[in-house]
Amino acid sequence: MKWWALGAVTLGTFATYLNNNVVNVALPTIARELNLTISGLEWIVSGYVLVFAGLMLAGGRLADLYGQRRVFLIGTAIFTIASLGASFSTDGGVLITMRAVQGLGAALMTPPTLTLISTIFQDPRERGGAVGIWTAVGGLSMAFGPVTGGFISENLGWQWVFTLNVPIGVAAFALGLWAVPADARTVRRSLDLPGVAASTVALVALTFALIEGAAMGWTSPAILSAFGLTILAALAFVVIESRSAEPMIDLSLFRSRVFSGGSATMGLWSFGVFGIYFFSALWLQNVLGMSPTEAGASFIPMAILMAVVSMLATRVTGILGNGPTVALGIALMAGGVFGLSVLGADAGYLDVLPWFLLYGLGAGLLVPLTTMILGALPDGTAGVASGVLNVSREVFGLLGITVLGAILTGRQASPALPDFLEAYQFTLVIAALIVAVGVPVALWSLRKQRVVEEPPQAATLVSSSAN
Repeated sequence: MKWWALGAVTLGTFATYLNNNVVNVALPTIARELNLTISGLEWIVSGYVLVFAGLMLAGGRLADLYGQRRVFLIGTAIFTIASLGASFSTDGGVLITMRAVQGLGAALMTPPTLTLISTIFQDPRERGGAVGIWTAVGGLSMAFGPVTGGFISENLGWQWVFTLNVPIGVAAFALGLWAVPADARTVRRSLDLPGVAASTVALVALTFALIEGAAMGWTSPAILSAFGLTILAALAFVVIESRSAEPMIDLSLFRSRVFSGGSATMGLWSFGVFGIYFFSALWLQNVLGMSPTEAGASFIPMAILMAVVSMLATRVTGILGNGPTVALGIALMAGGVFGLSVLGADAGYLDVLPWFLLYGLGAGLLVPLTTMILGALPDGTAGVASGVLNVSREVFGLLGITVLGAILTGRQASPALPDFLEAYQFTLVIAALIVAVGVPVALWSLRKQRVVEEPPQAATLVSSSAN
């Protein structure tokens, strides 16, 4: 039964990850049929990400308070219904609204997934394998998203890009209702509304600034105001959480080097993953002349290797240890990105493939990172902590695209291909250096200890089903 339950949470994760990138290649078709401007297209993508990242911490807190299974099922239902609504949209405003509702559903269904896996799989070895499968499916969705979206939009119509989520969501809900064990009794106390409000404002403002910064100008009043609001709301969140009797997240969690260092390493991983997909897709199309569908298909070997390695990573961990395994994975990822930066305009796909595979090998080795972070958490905090990890992934992923995009734009002297290639190569070198920072961070945060580190006290936190 527990493997069926894993299928439920994995399908939910697959749907949200797929939804992150399957829409992009269908945007030109949507623009033509709905008569949308570039700004409208941007909001079709950013409306989803904005709500998803902005409400994910709140979704984790709700899962801790009211039950992981219950919140997962509610989020899955909202996401599935919104996907169906998006597929029937005949107006840009309706489609953008449905995308925002999809983000709400994803923000509720994503944080409980890791917690449910930890609850269902009590044996550490089984849990490591389950997390490996969960991670592998997420990686596969990132590769198959672009090629799937391209094929659907070219042959079936853009509406089917959203319809695709419906059977996946229905299957995840049905399996979850049947196979995921009922939540243990939880103590329903305050939701910490001030903390929820402050964290949501901070994340929404930051996500807005990252998404719109390039278009509106990084020094424009709106973007500077958004960054200022992010700082103020983040400071308010710290003050609120440090004084609250029942905080949304116990800030003492970050005193754990496993949690804080592991979260930072997870963010650097996401920075690299999002950046490599986005900028390599540009290179494959602008330099090699591939179509969006062909470019998306080019990532499949890397994603398959990532999936296979992620399921074997626990064995590597048993030999090398957690810290060295994660550090090795980060180093291989950085090496893959740097290798891509030395390729010139005369390179072909066979020149790119080895570096893609090296990157996929490294990314697959980072599965133990999730297990280590979850193992460092006290009871009752897993939902919000999973939300922190997922927020870290989304925000660092946006940074991977927006920051590197700003570097590429600033470096590119003209739209000519040689200038683009030079700027692209320089940007990848910067990306490799940033990802490589994760090597010492992983070695420090995941190093072995002679004395077992005591987790932070969680007396003020609400009990949940378990983690």
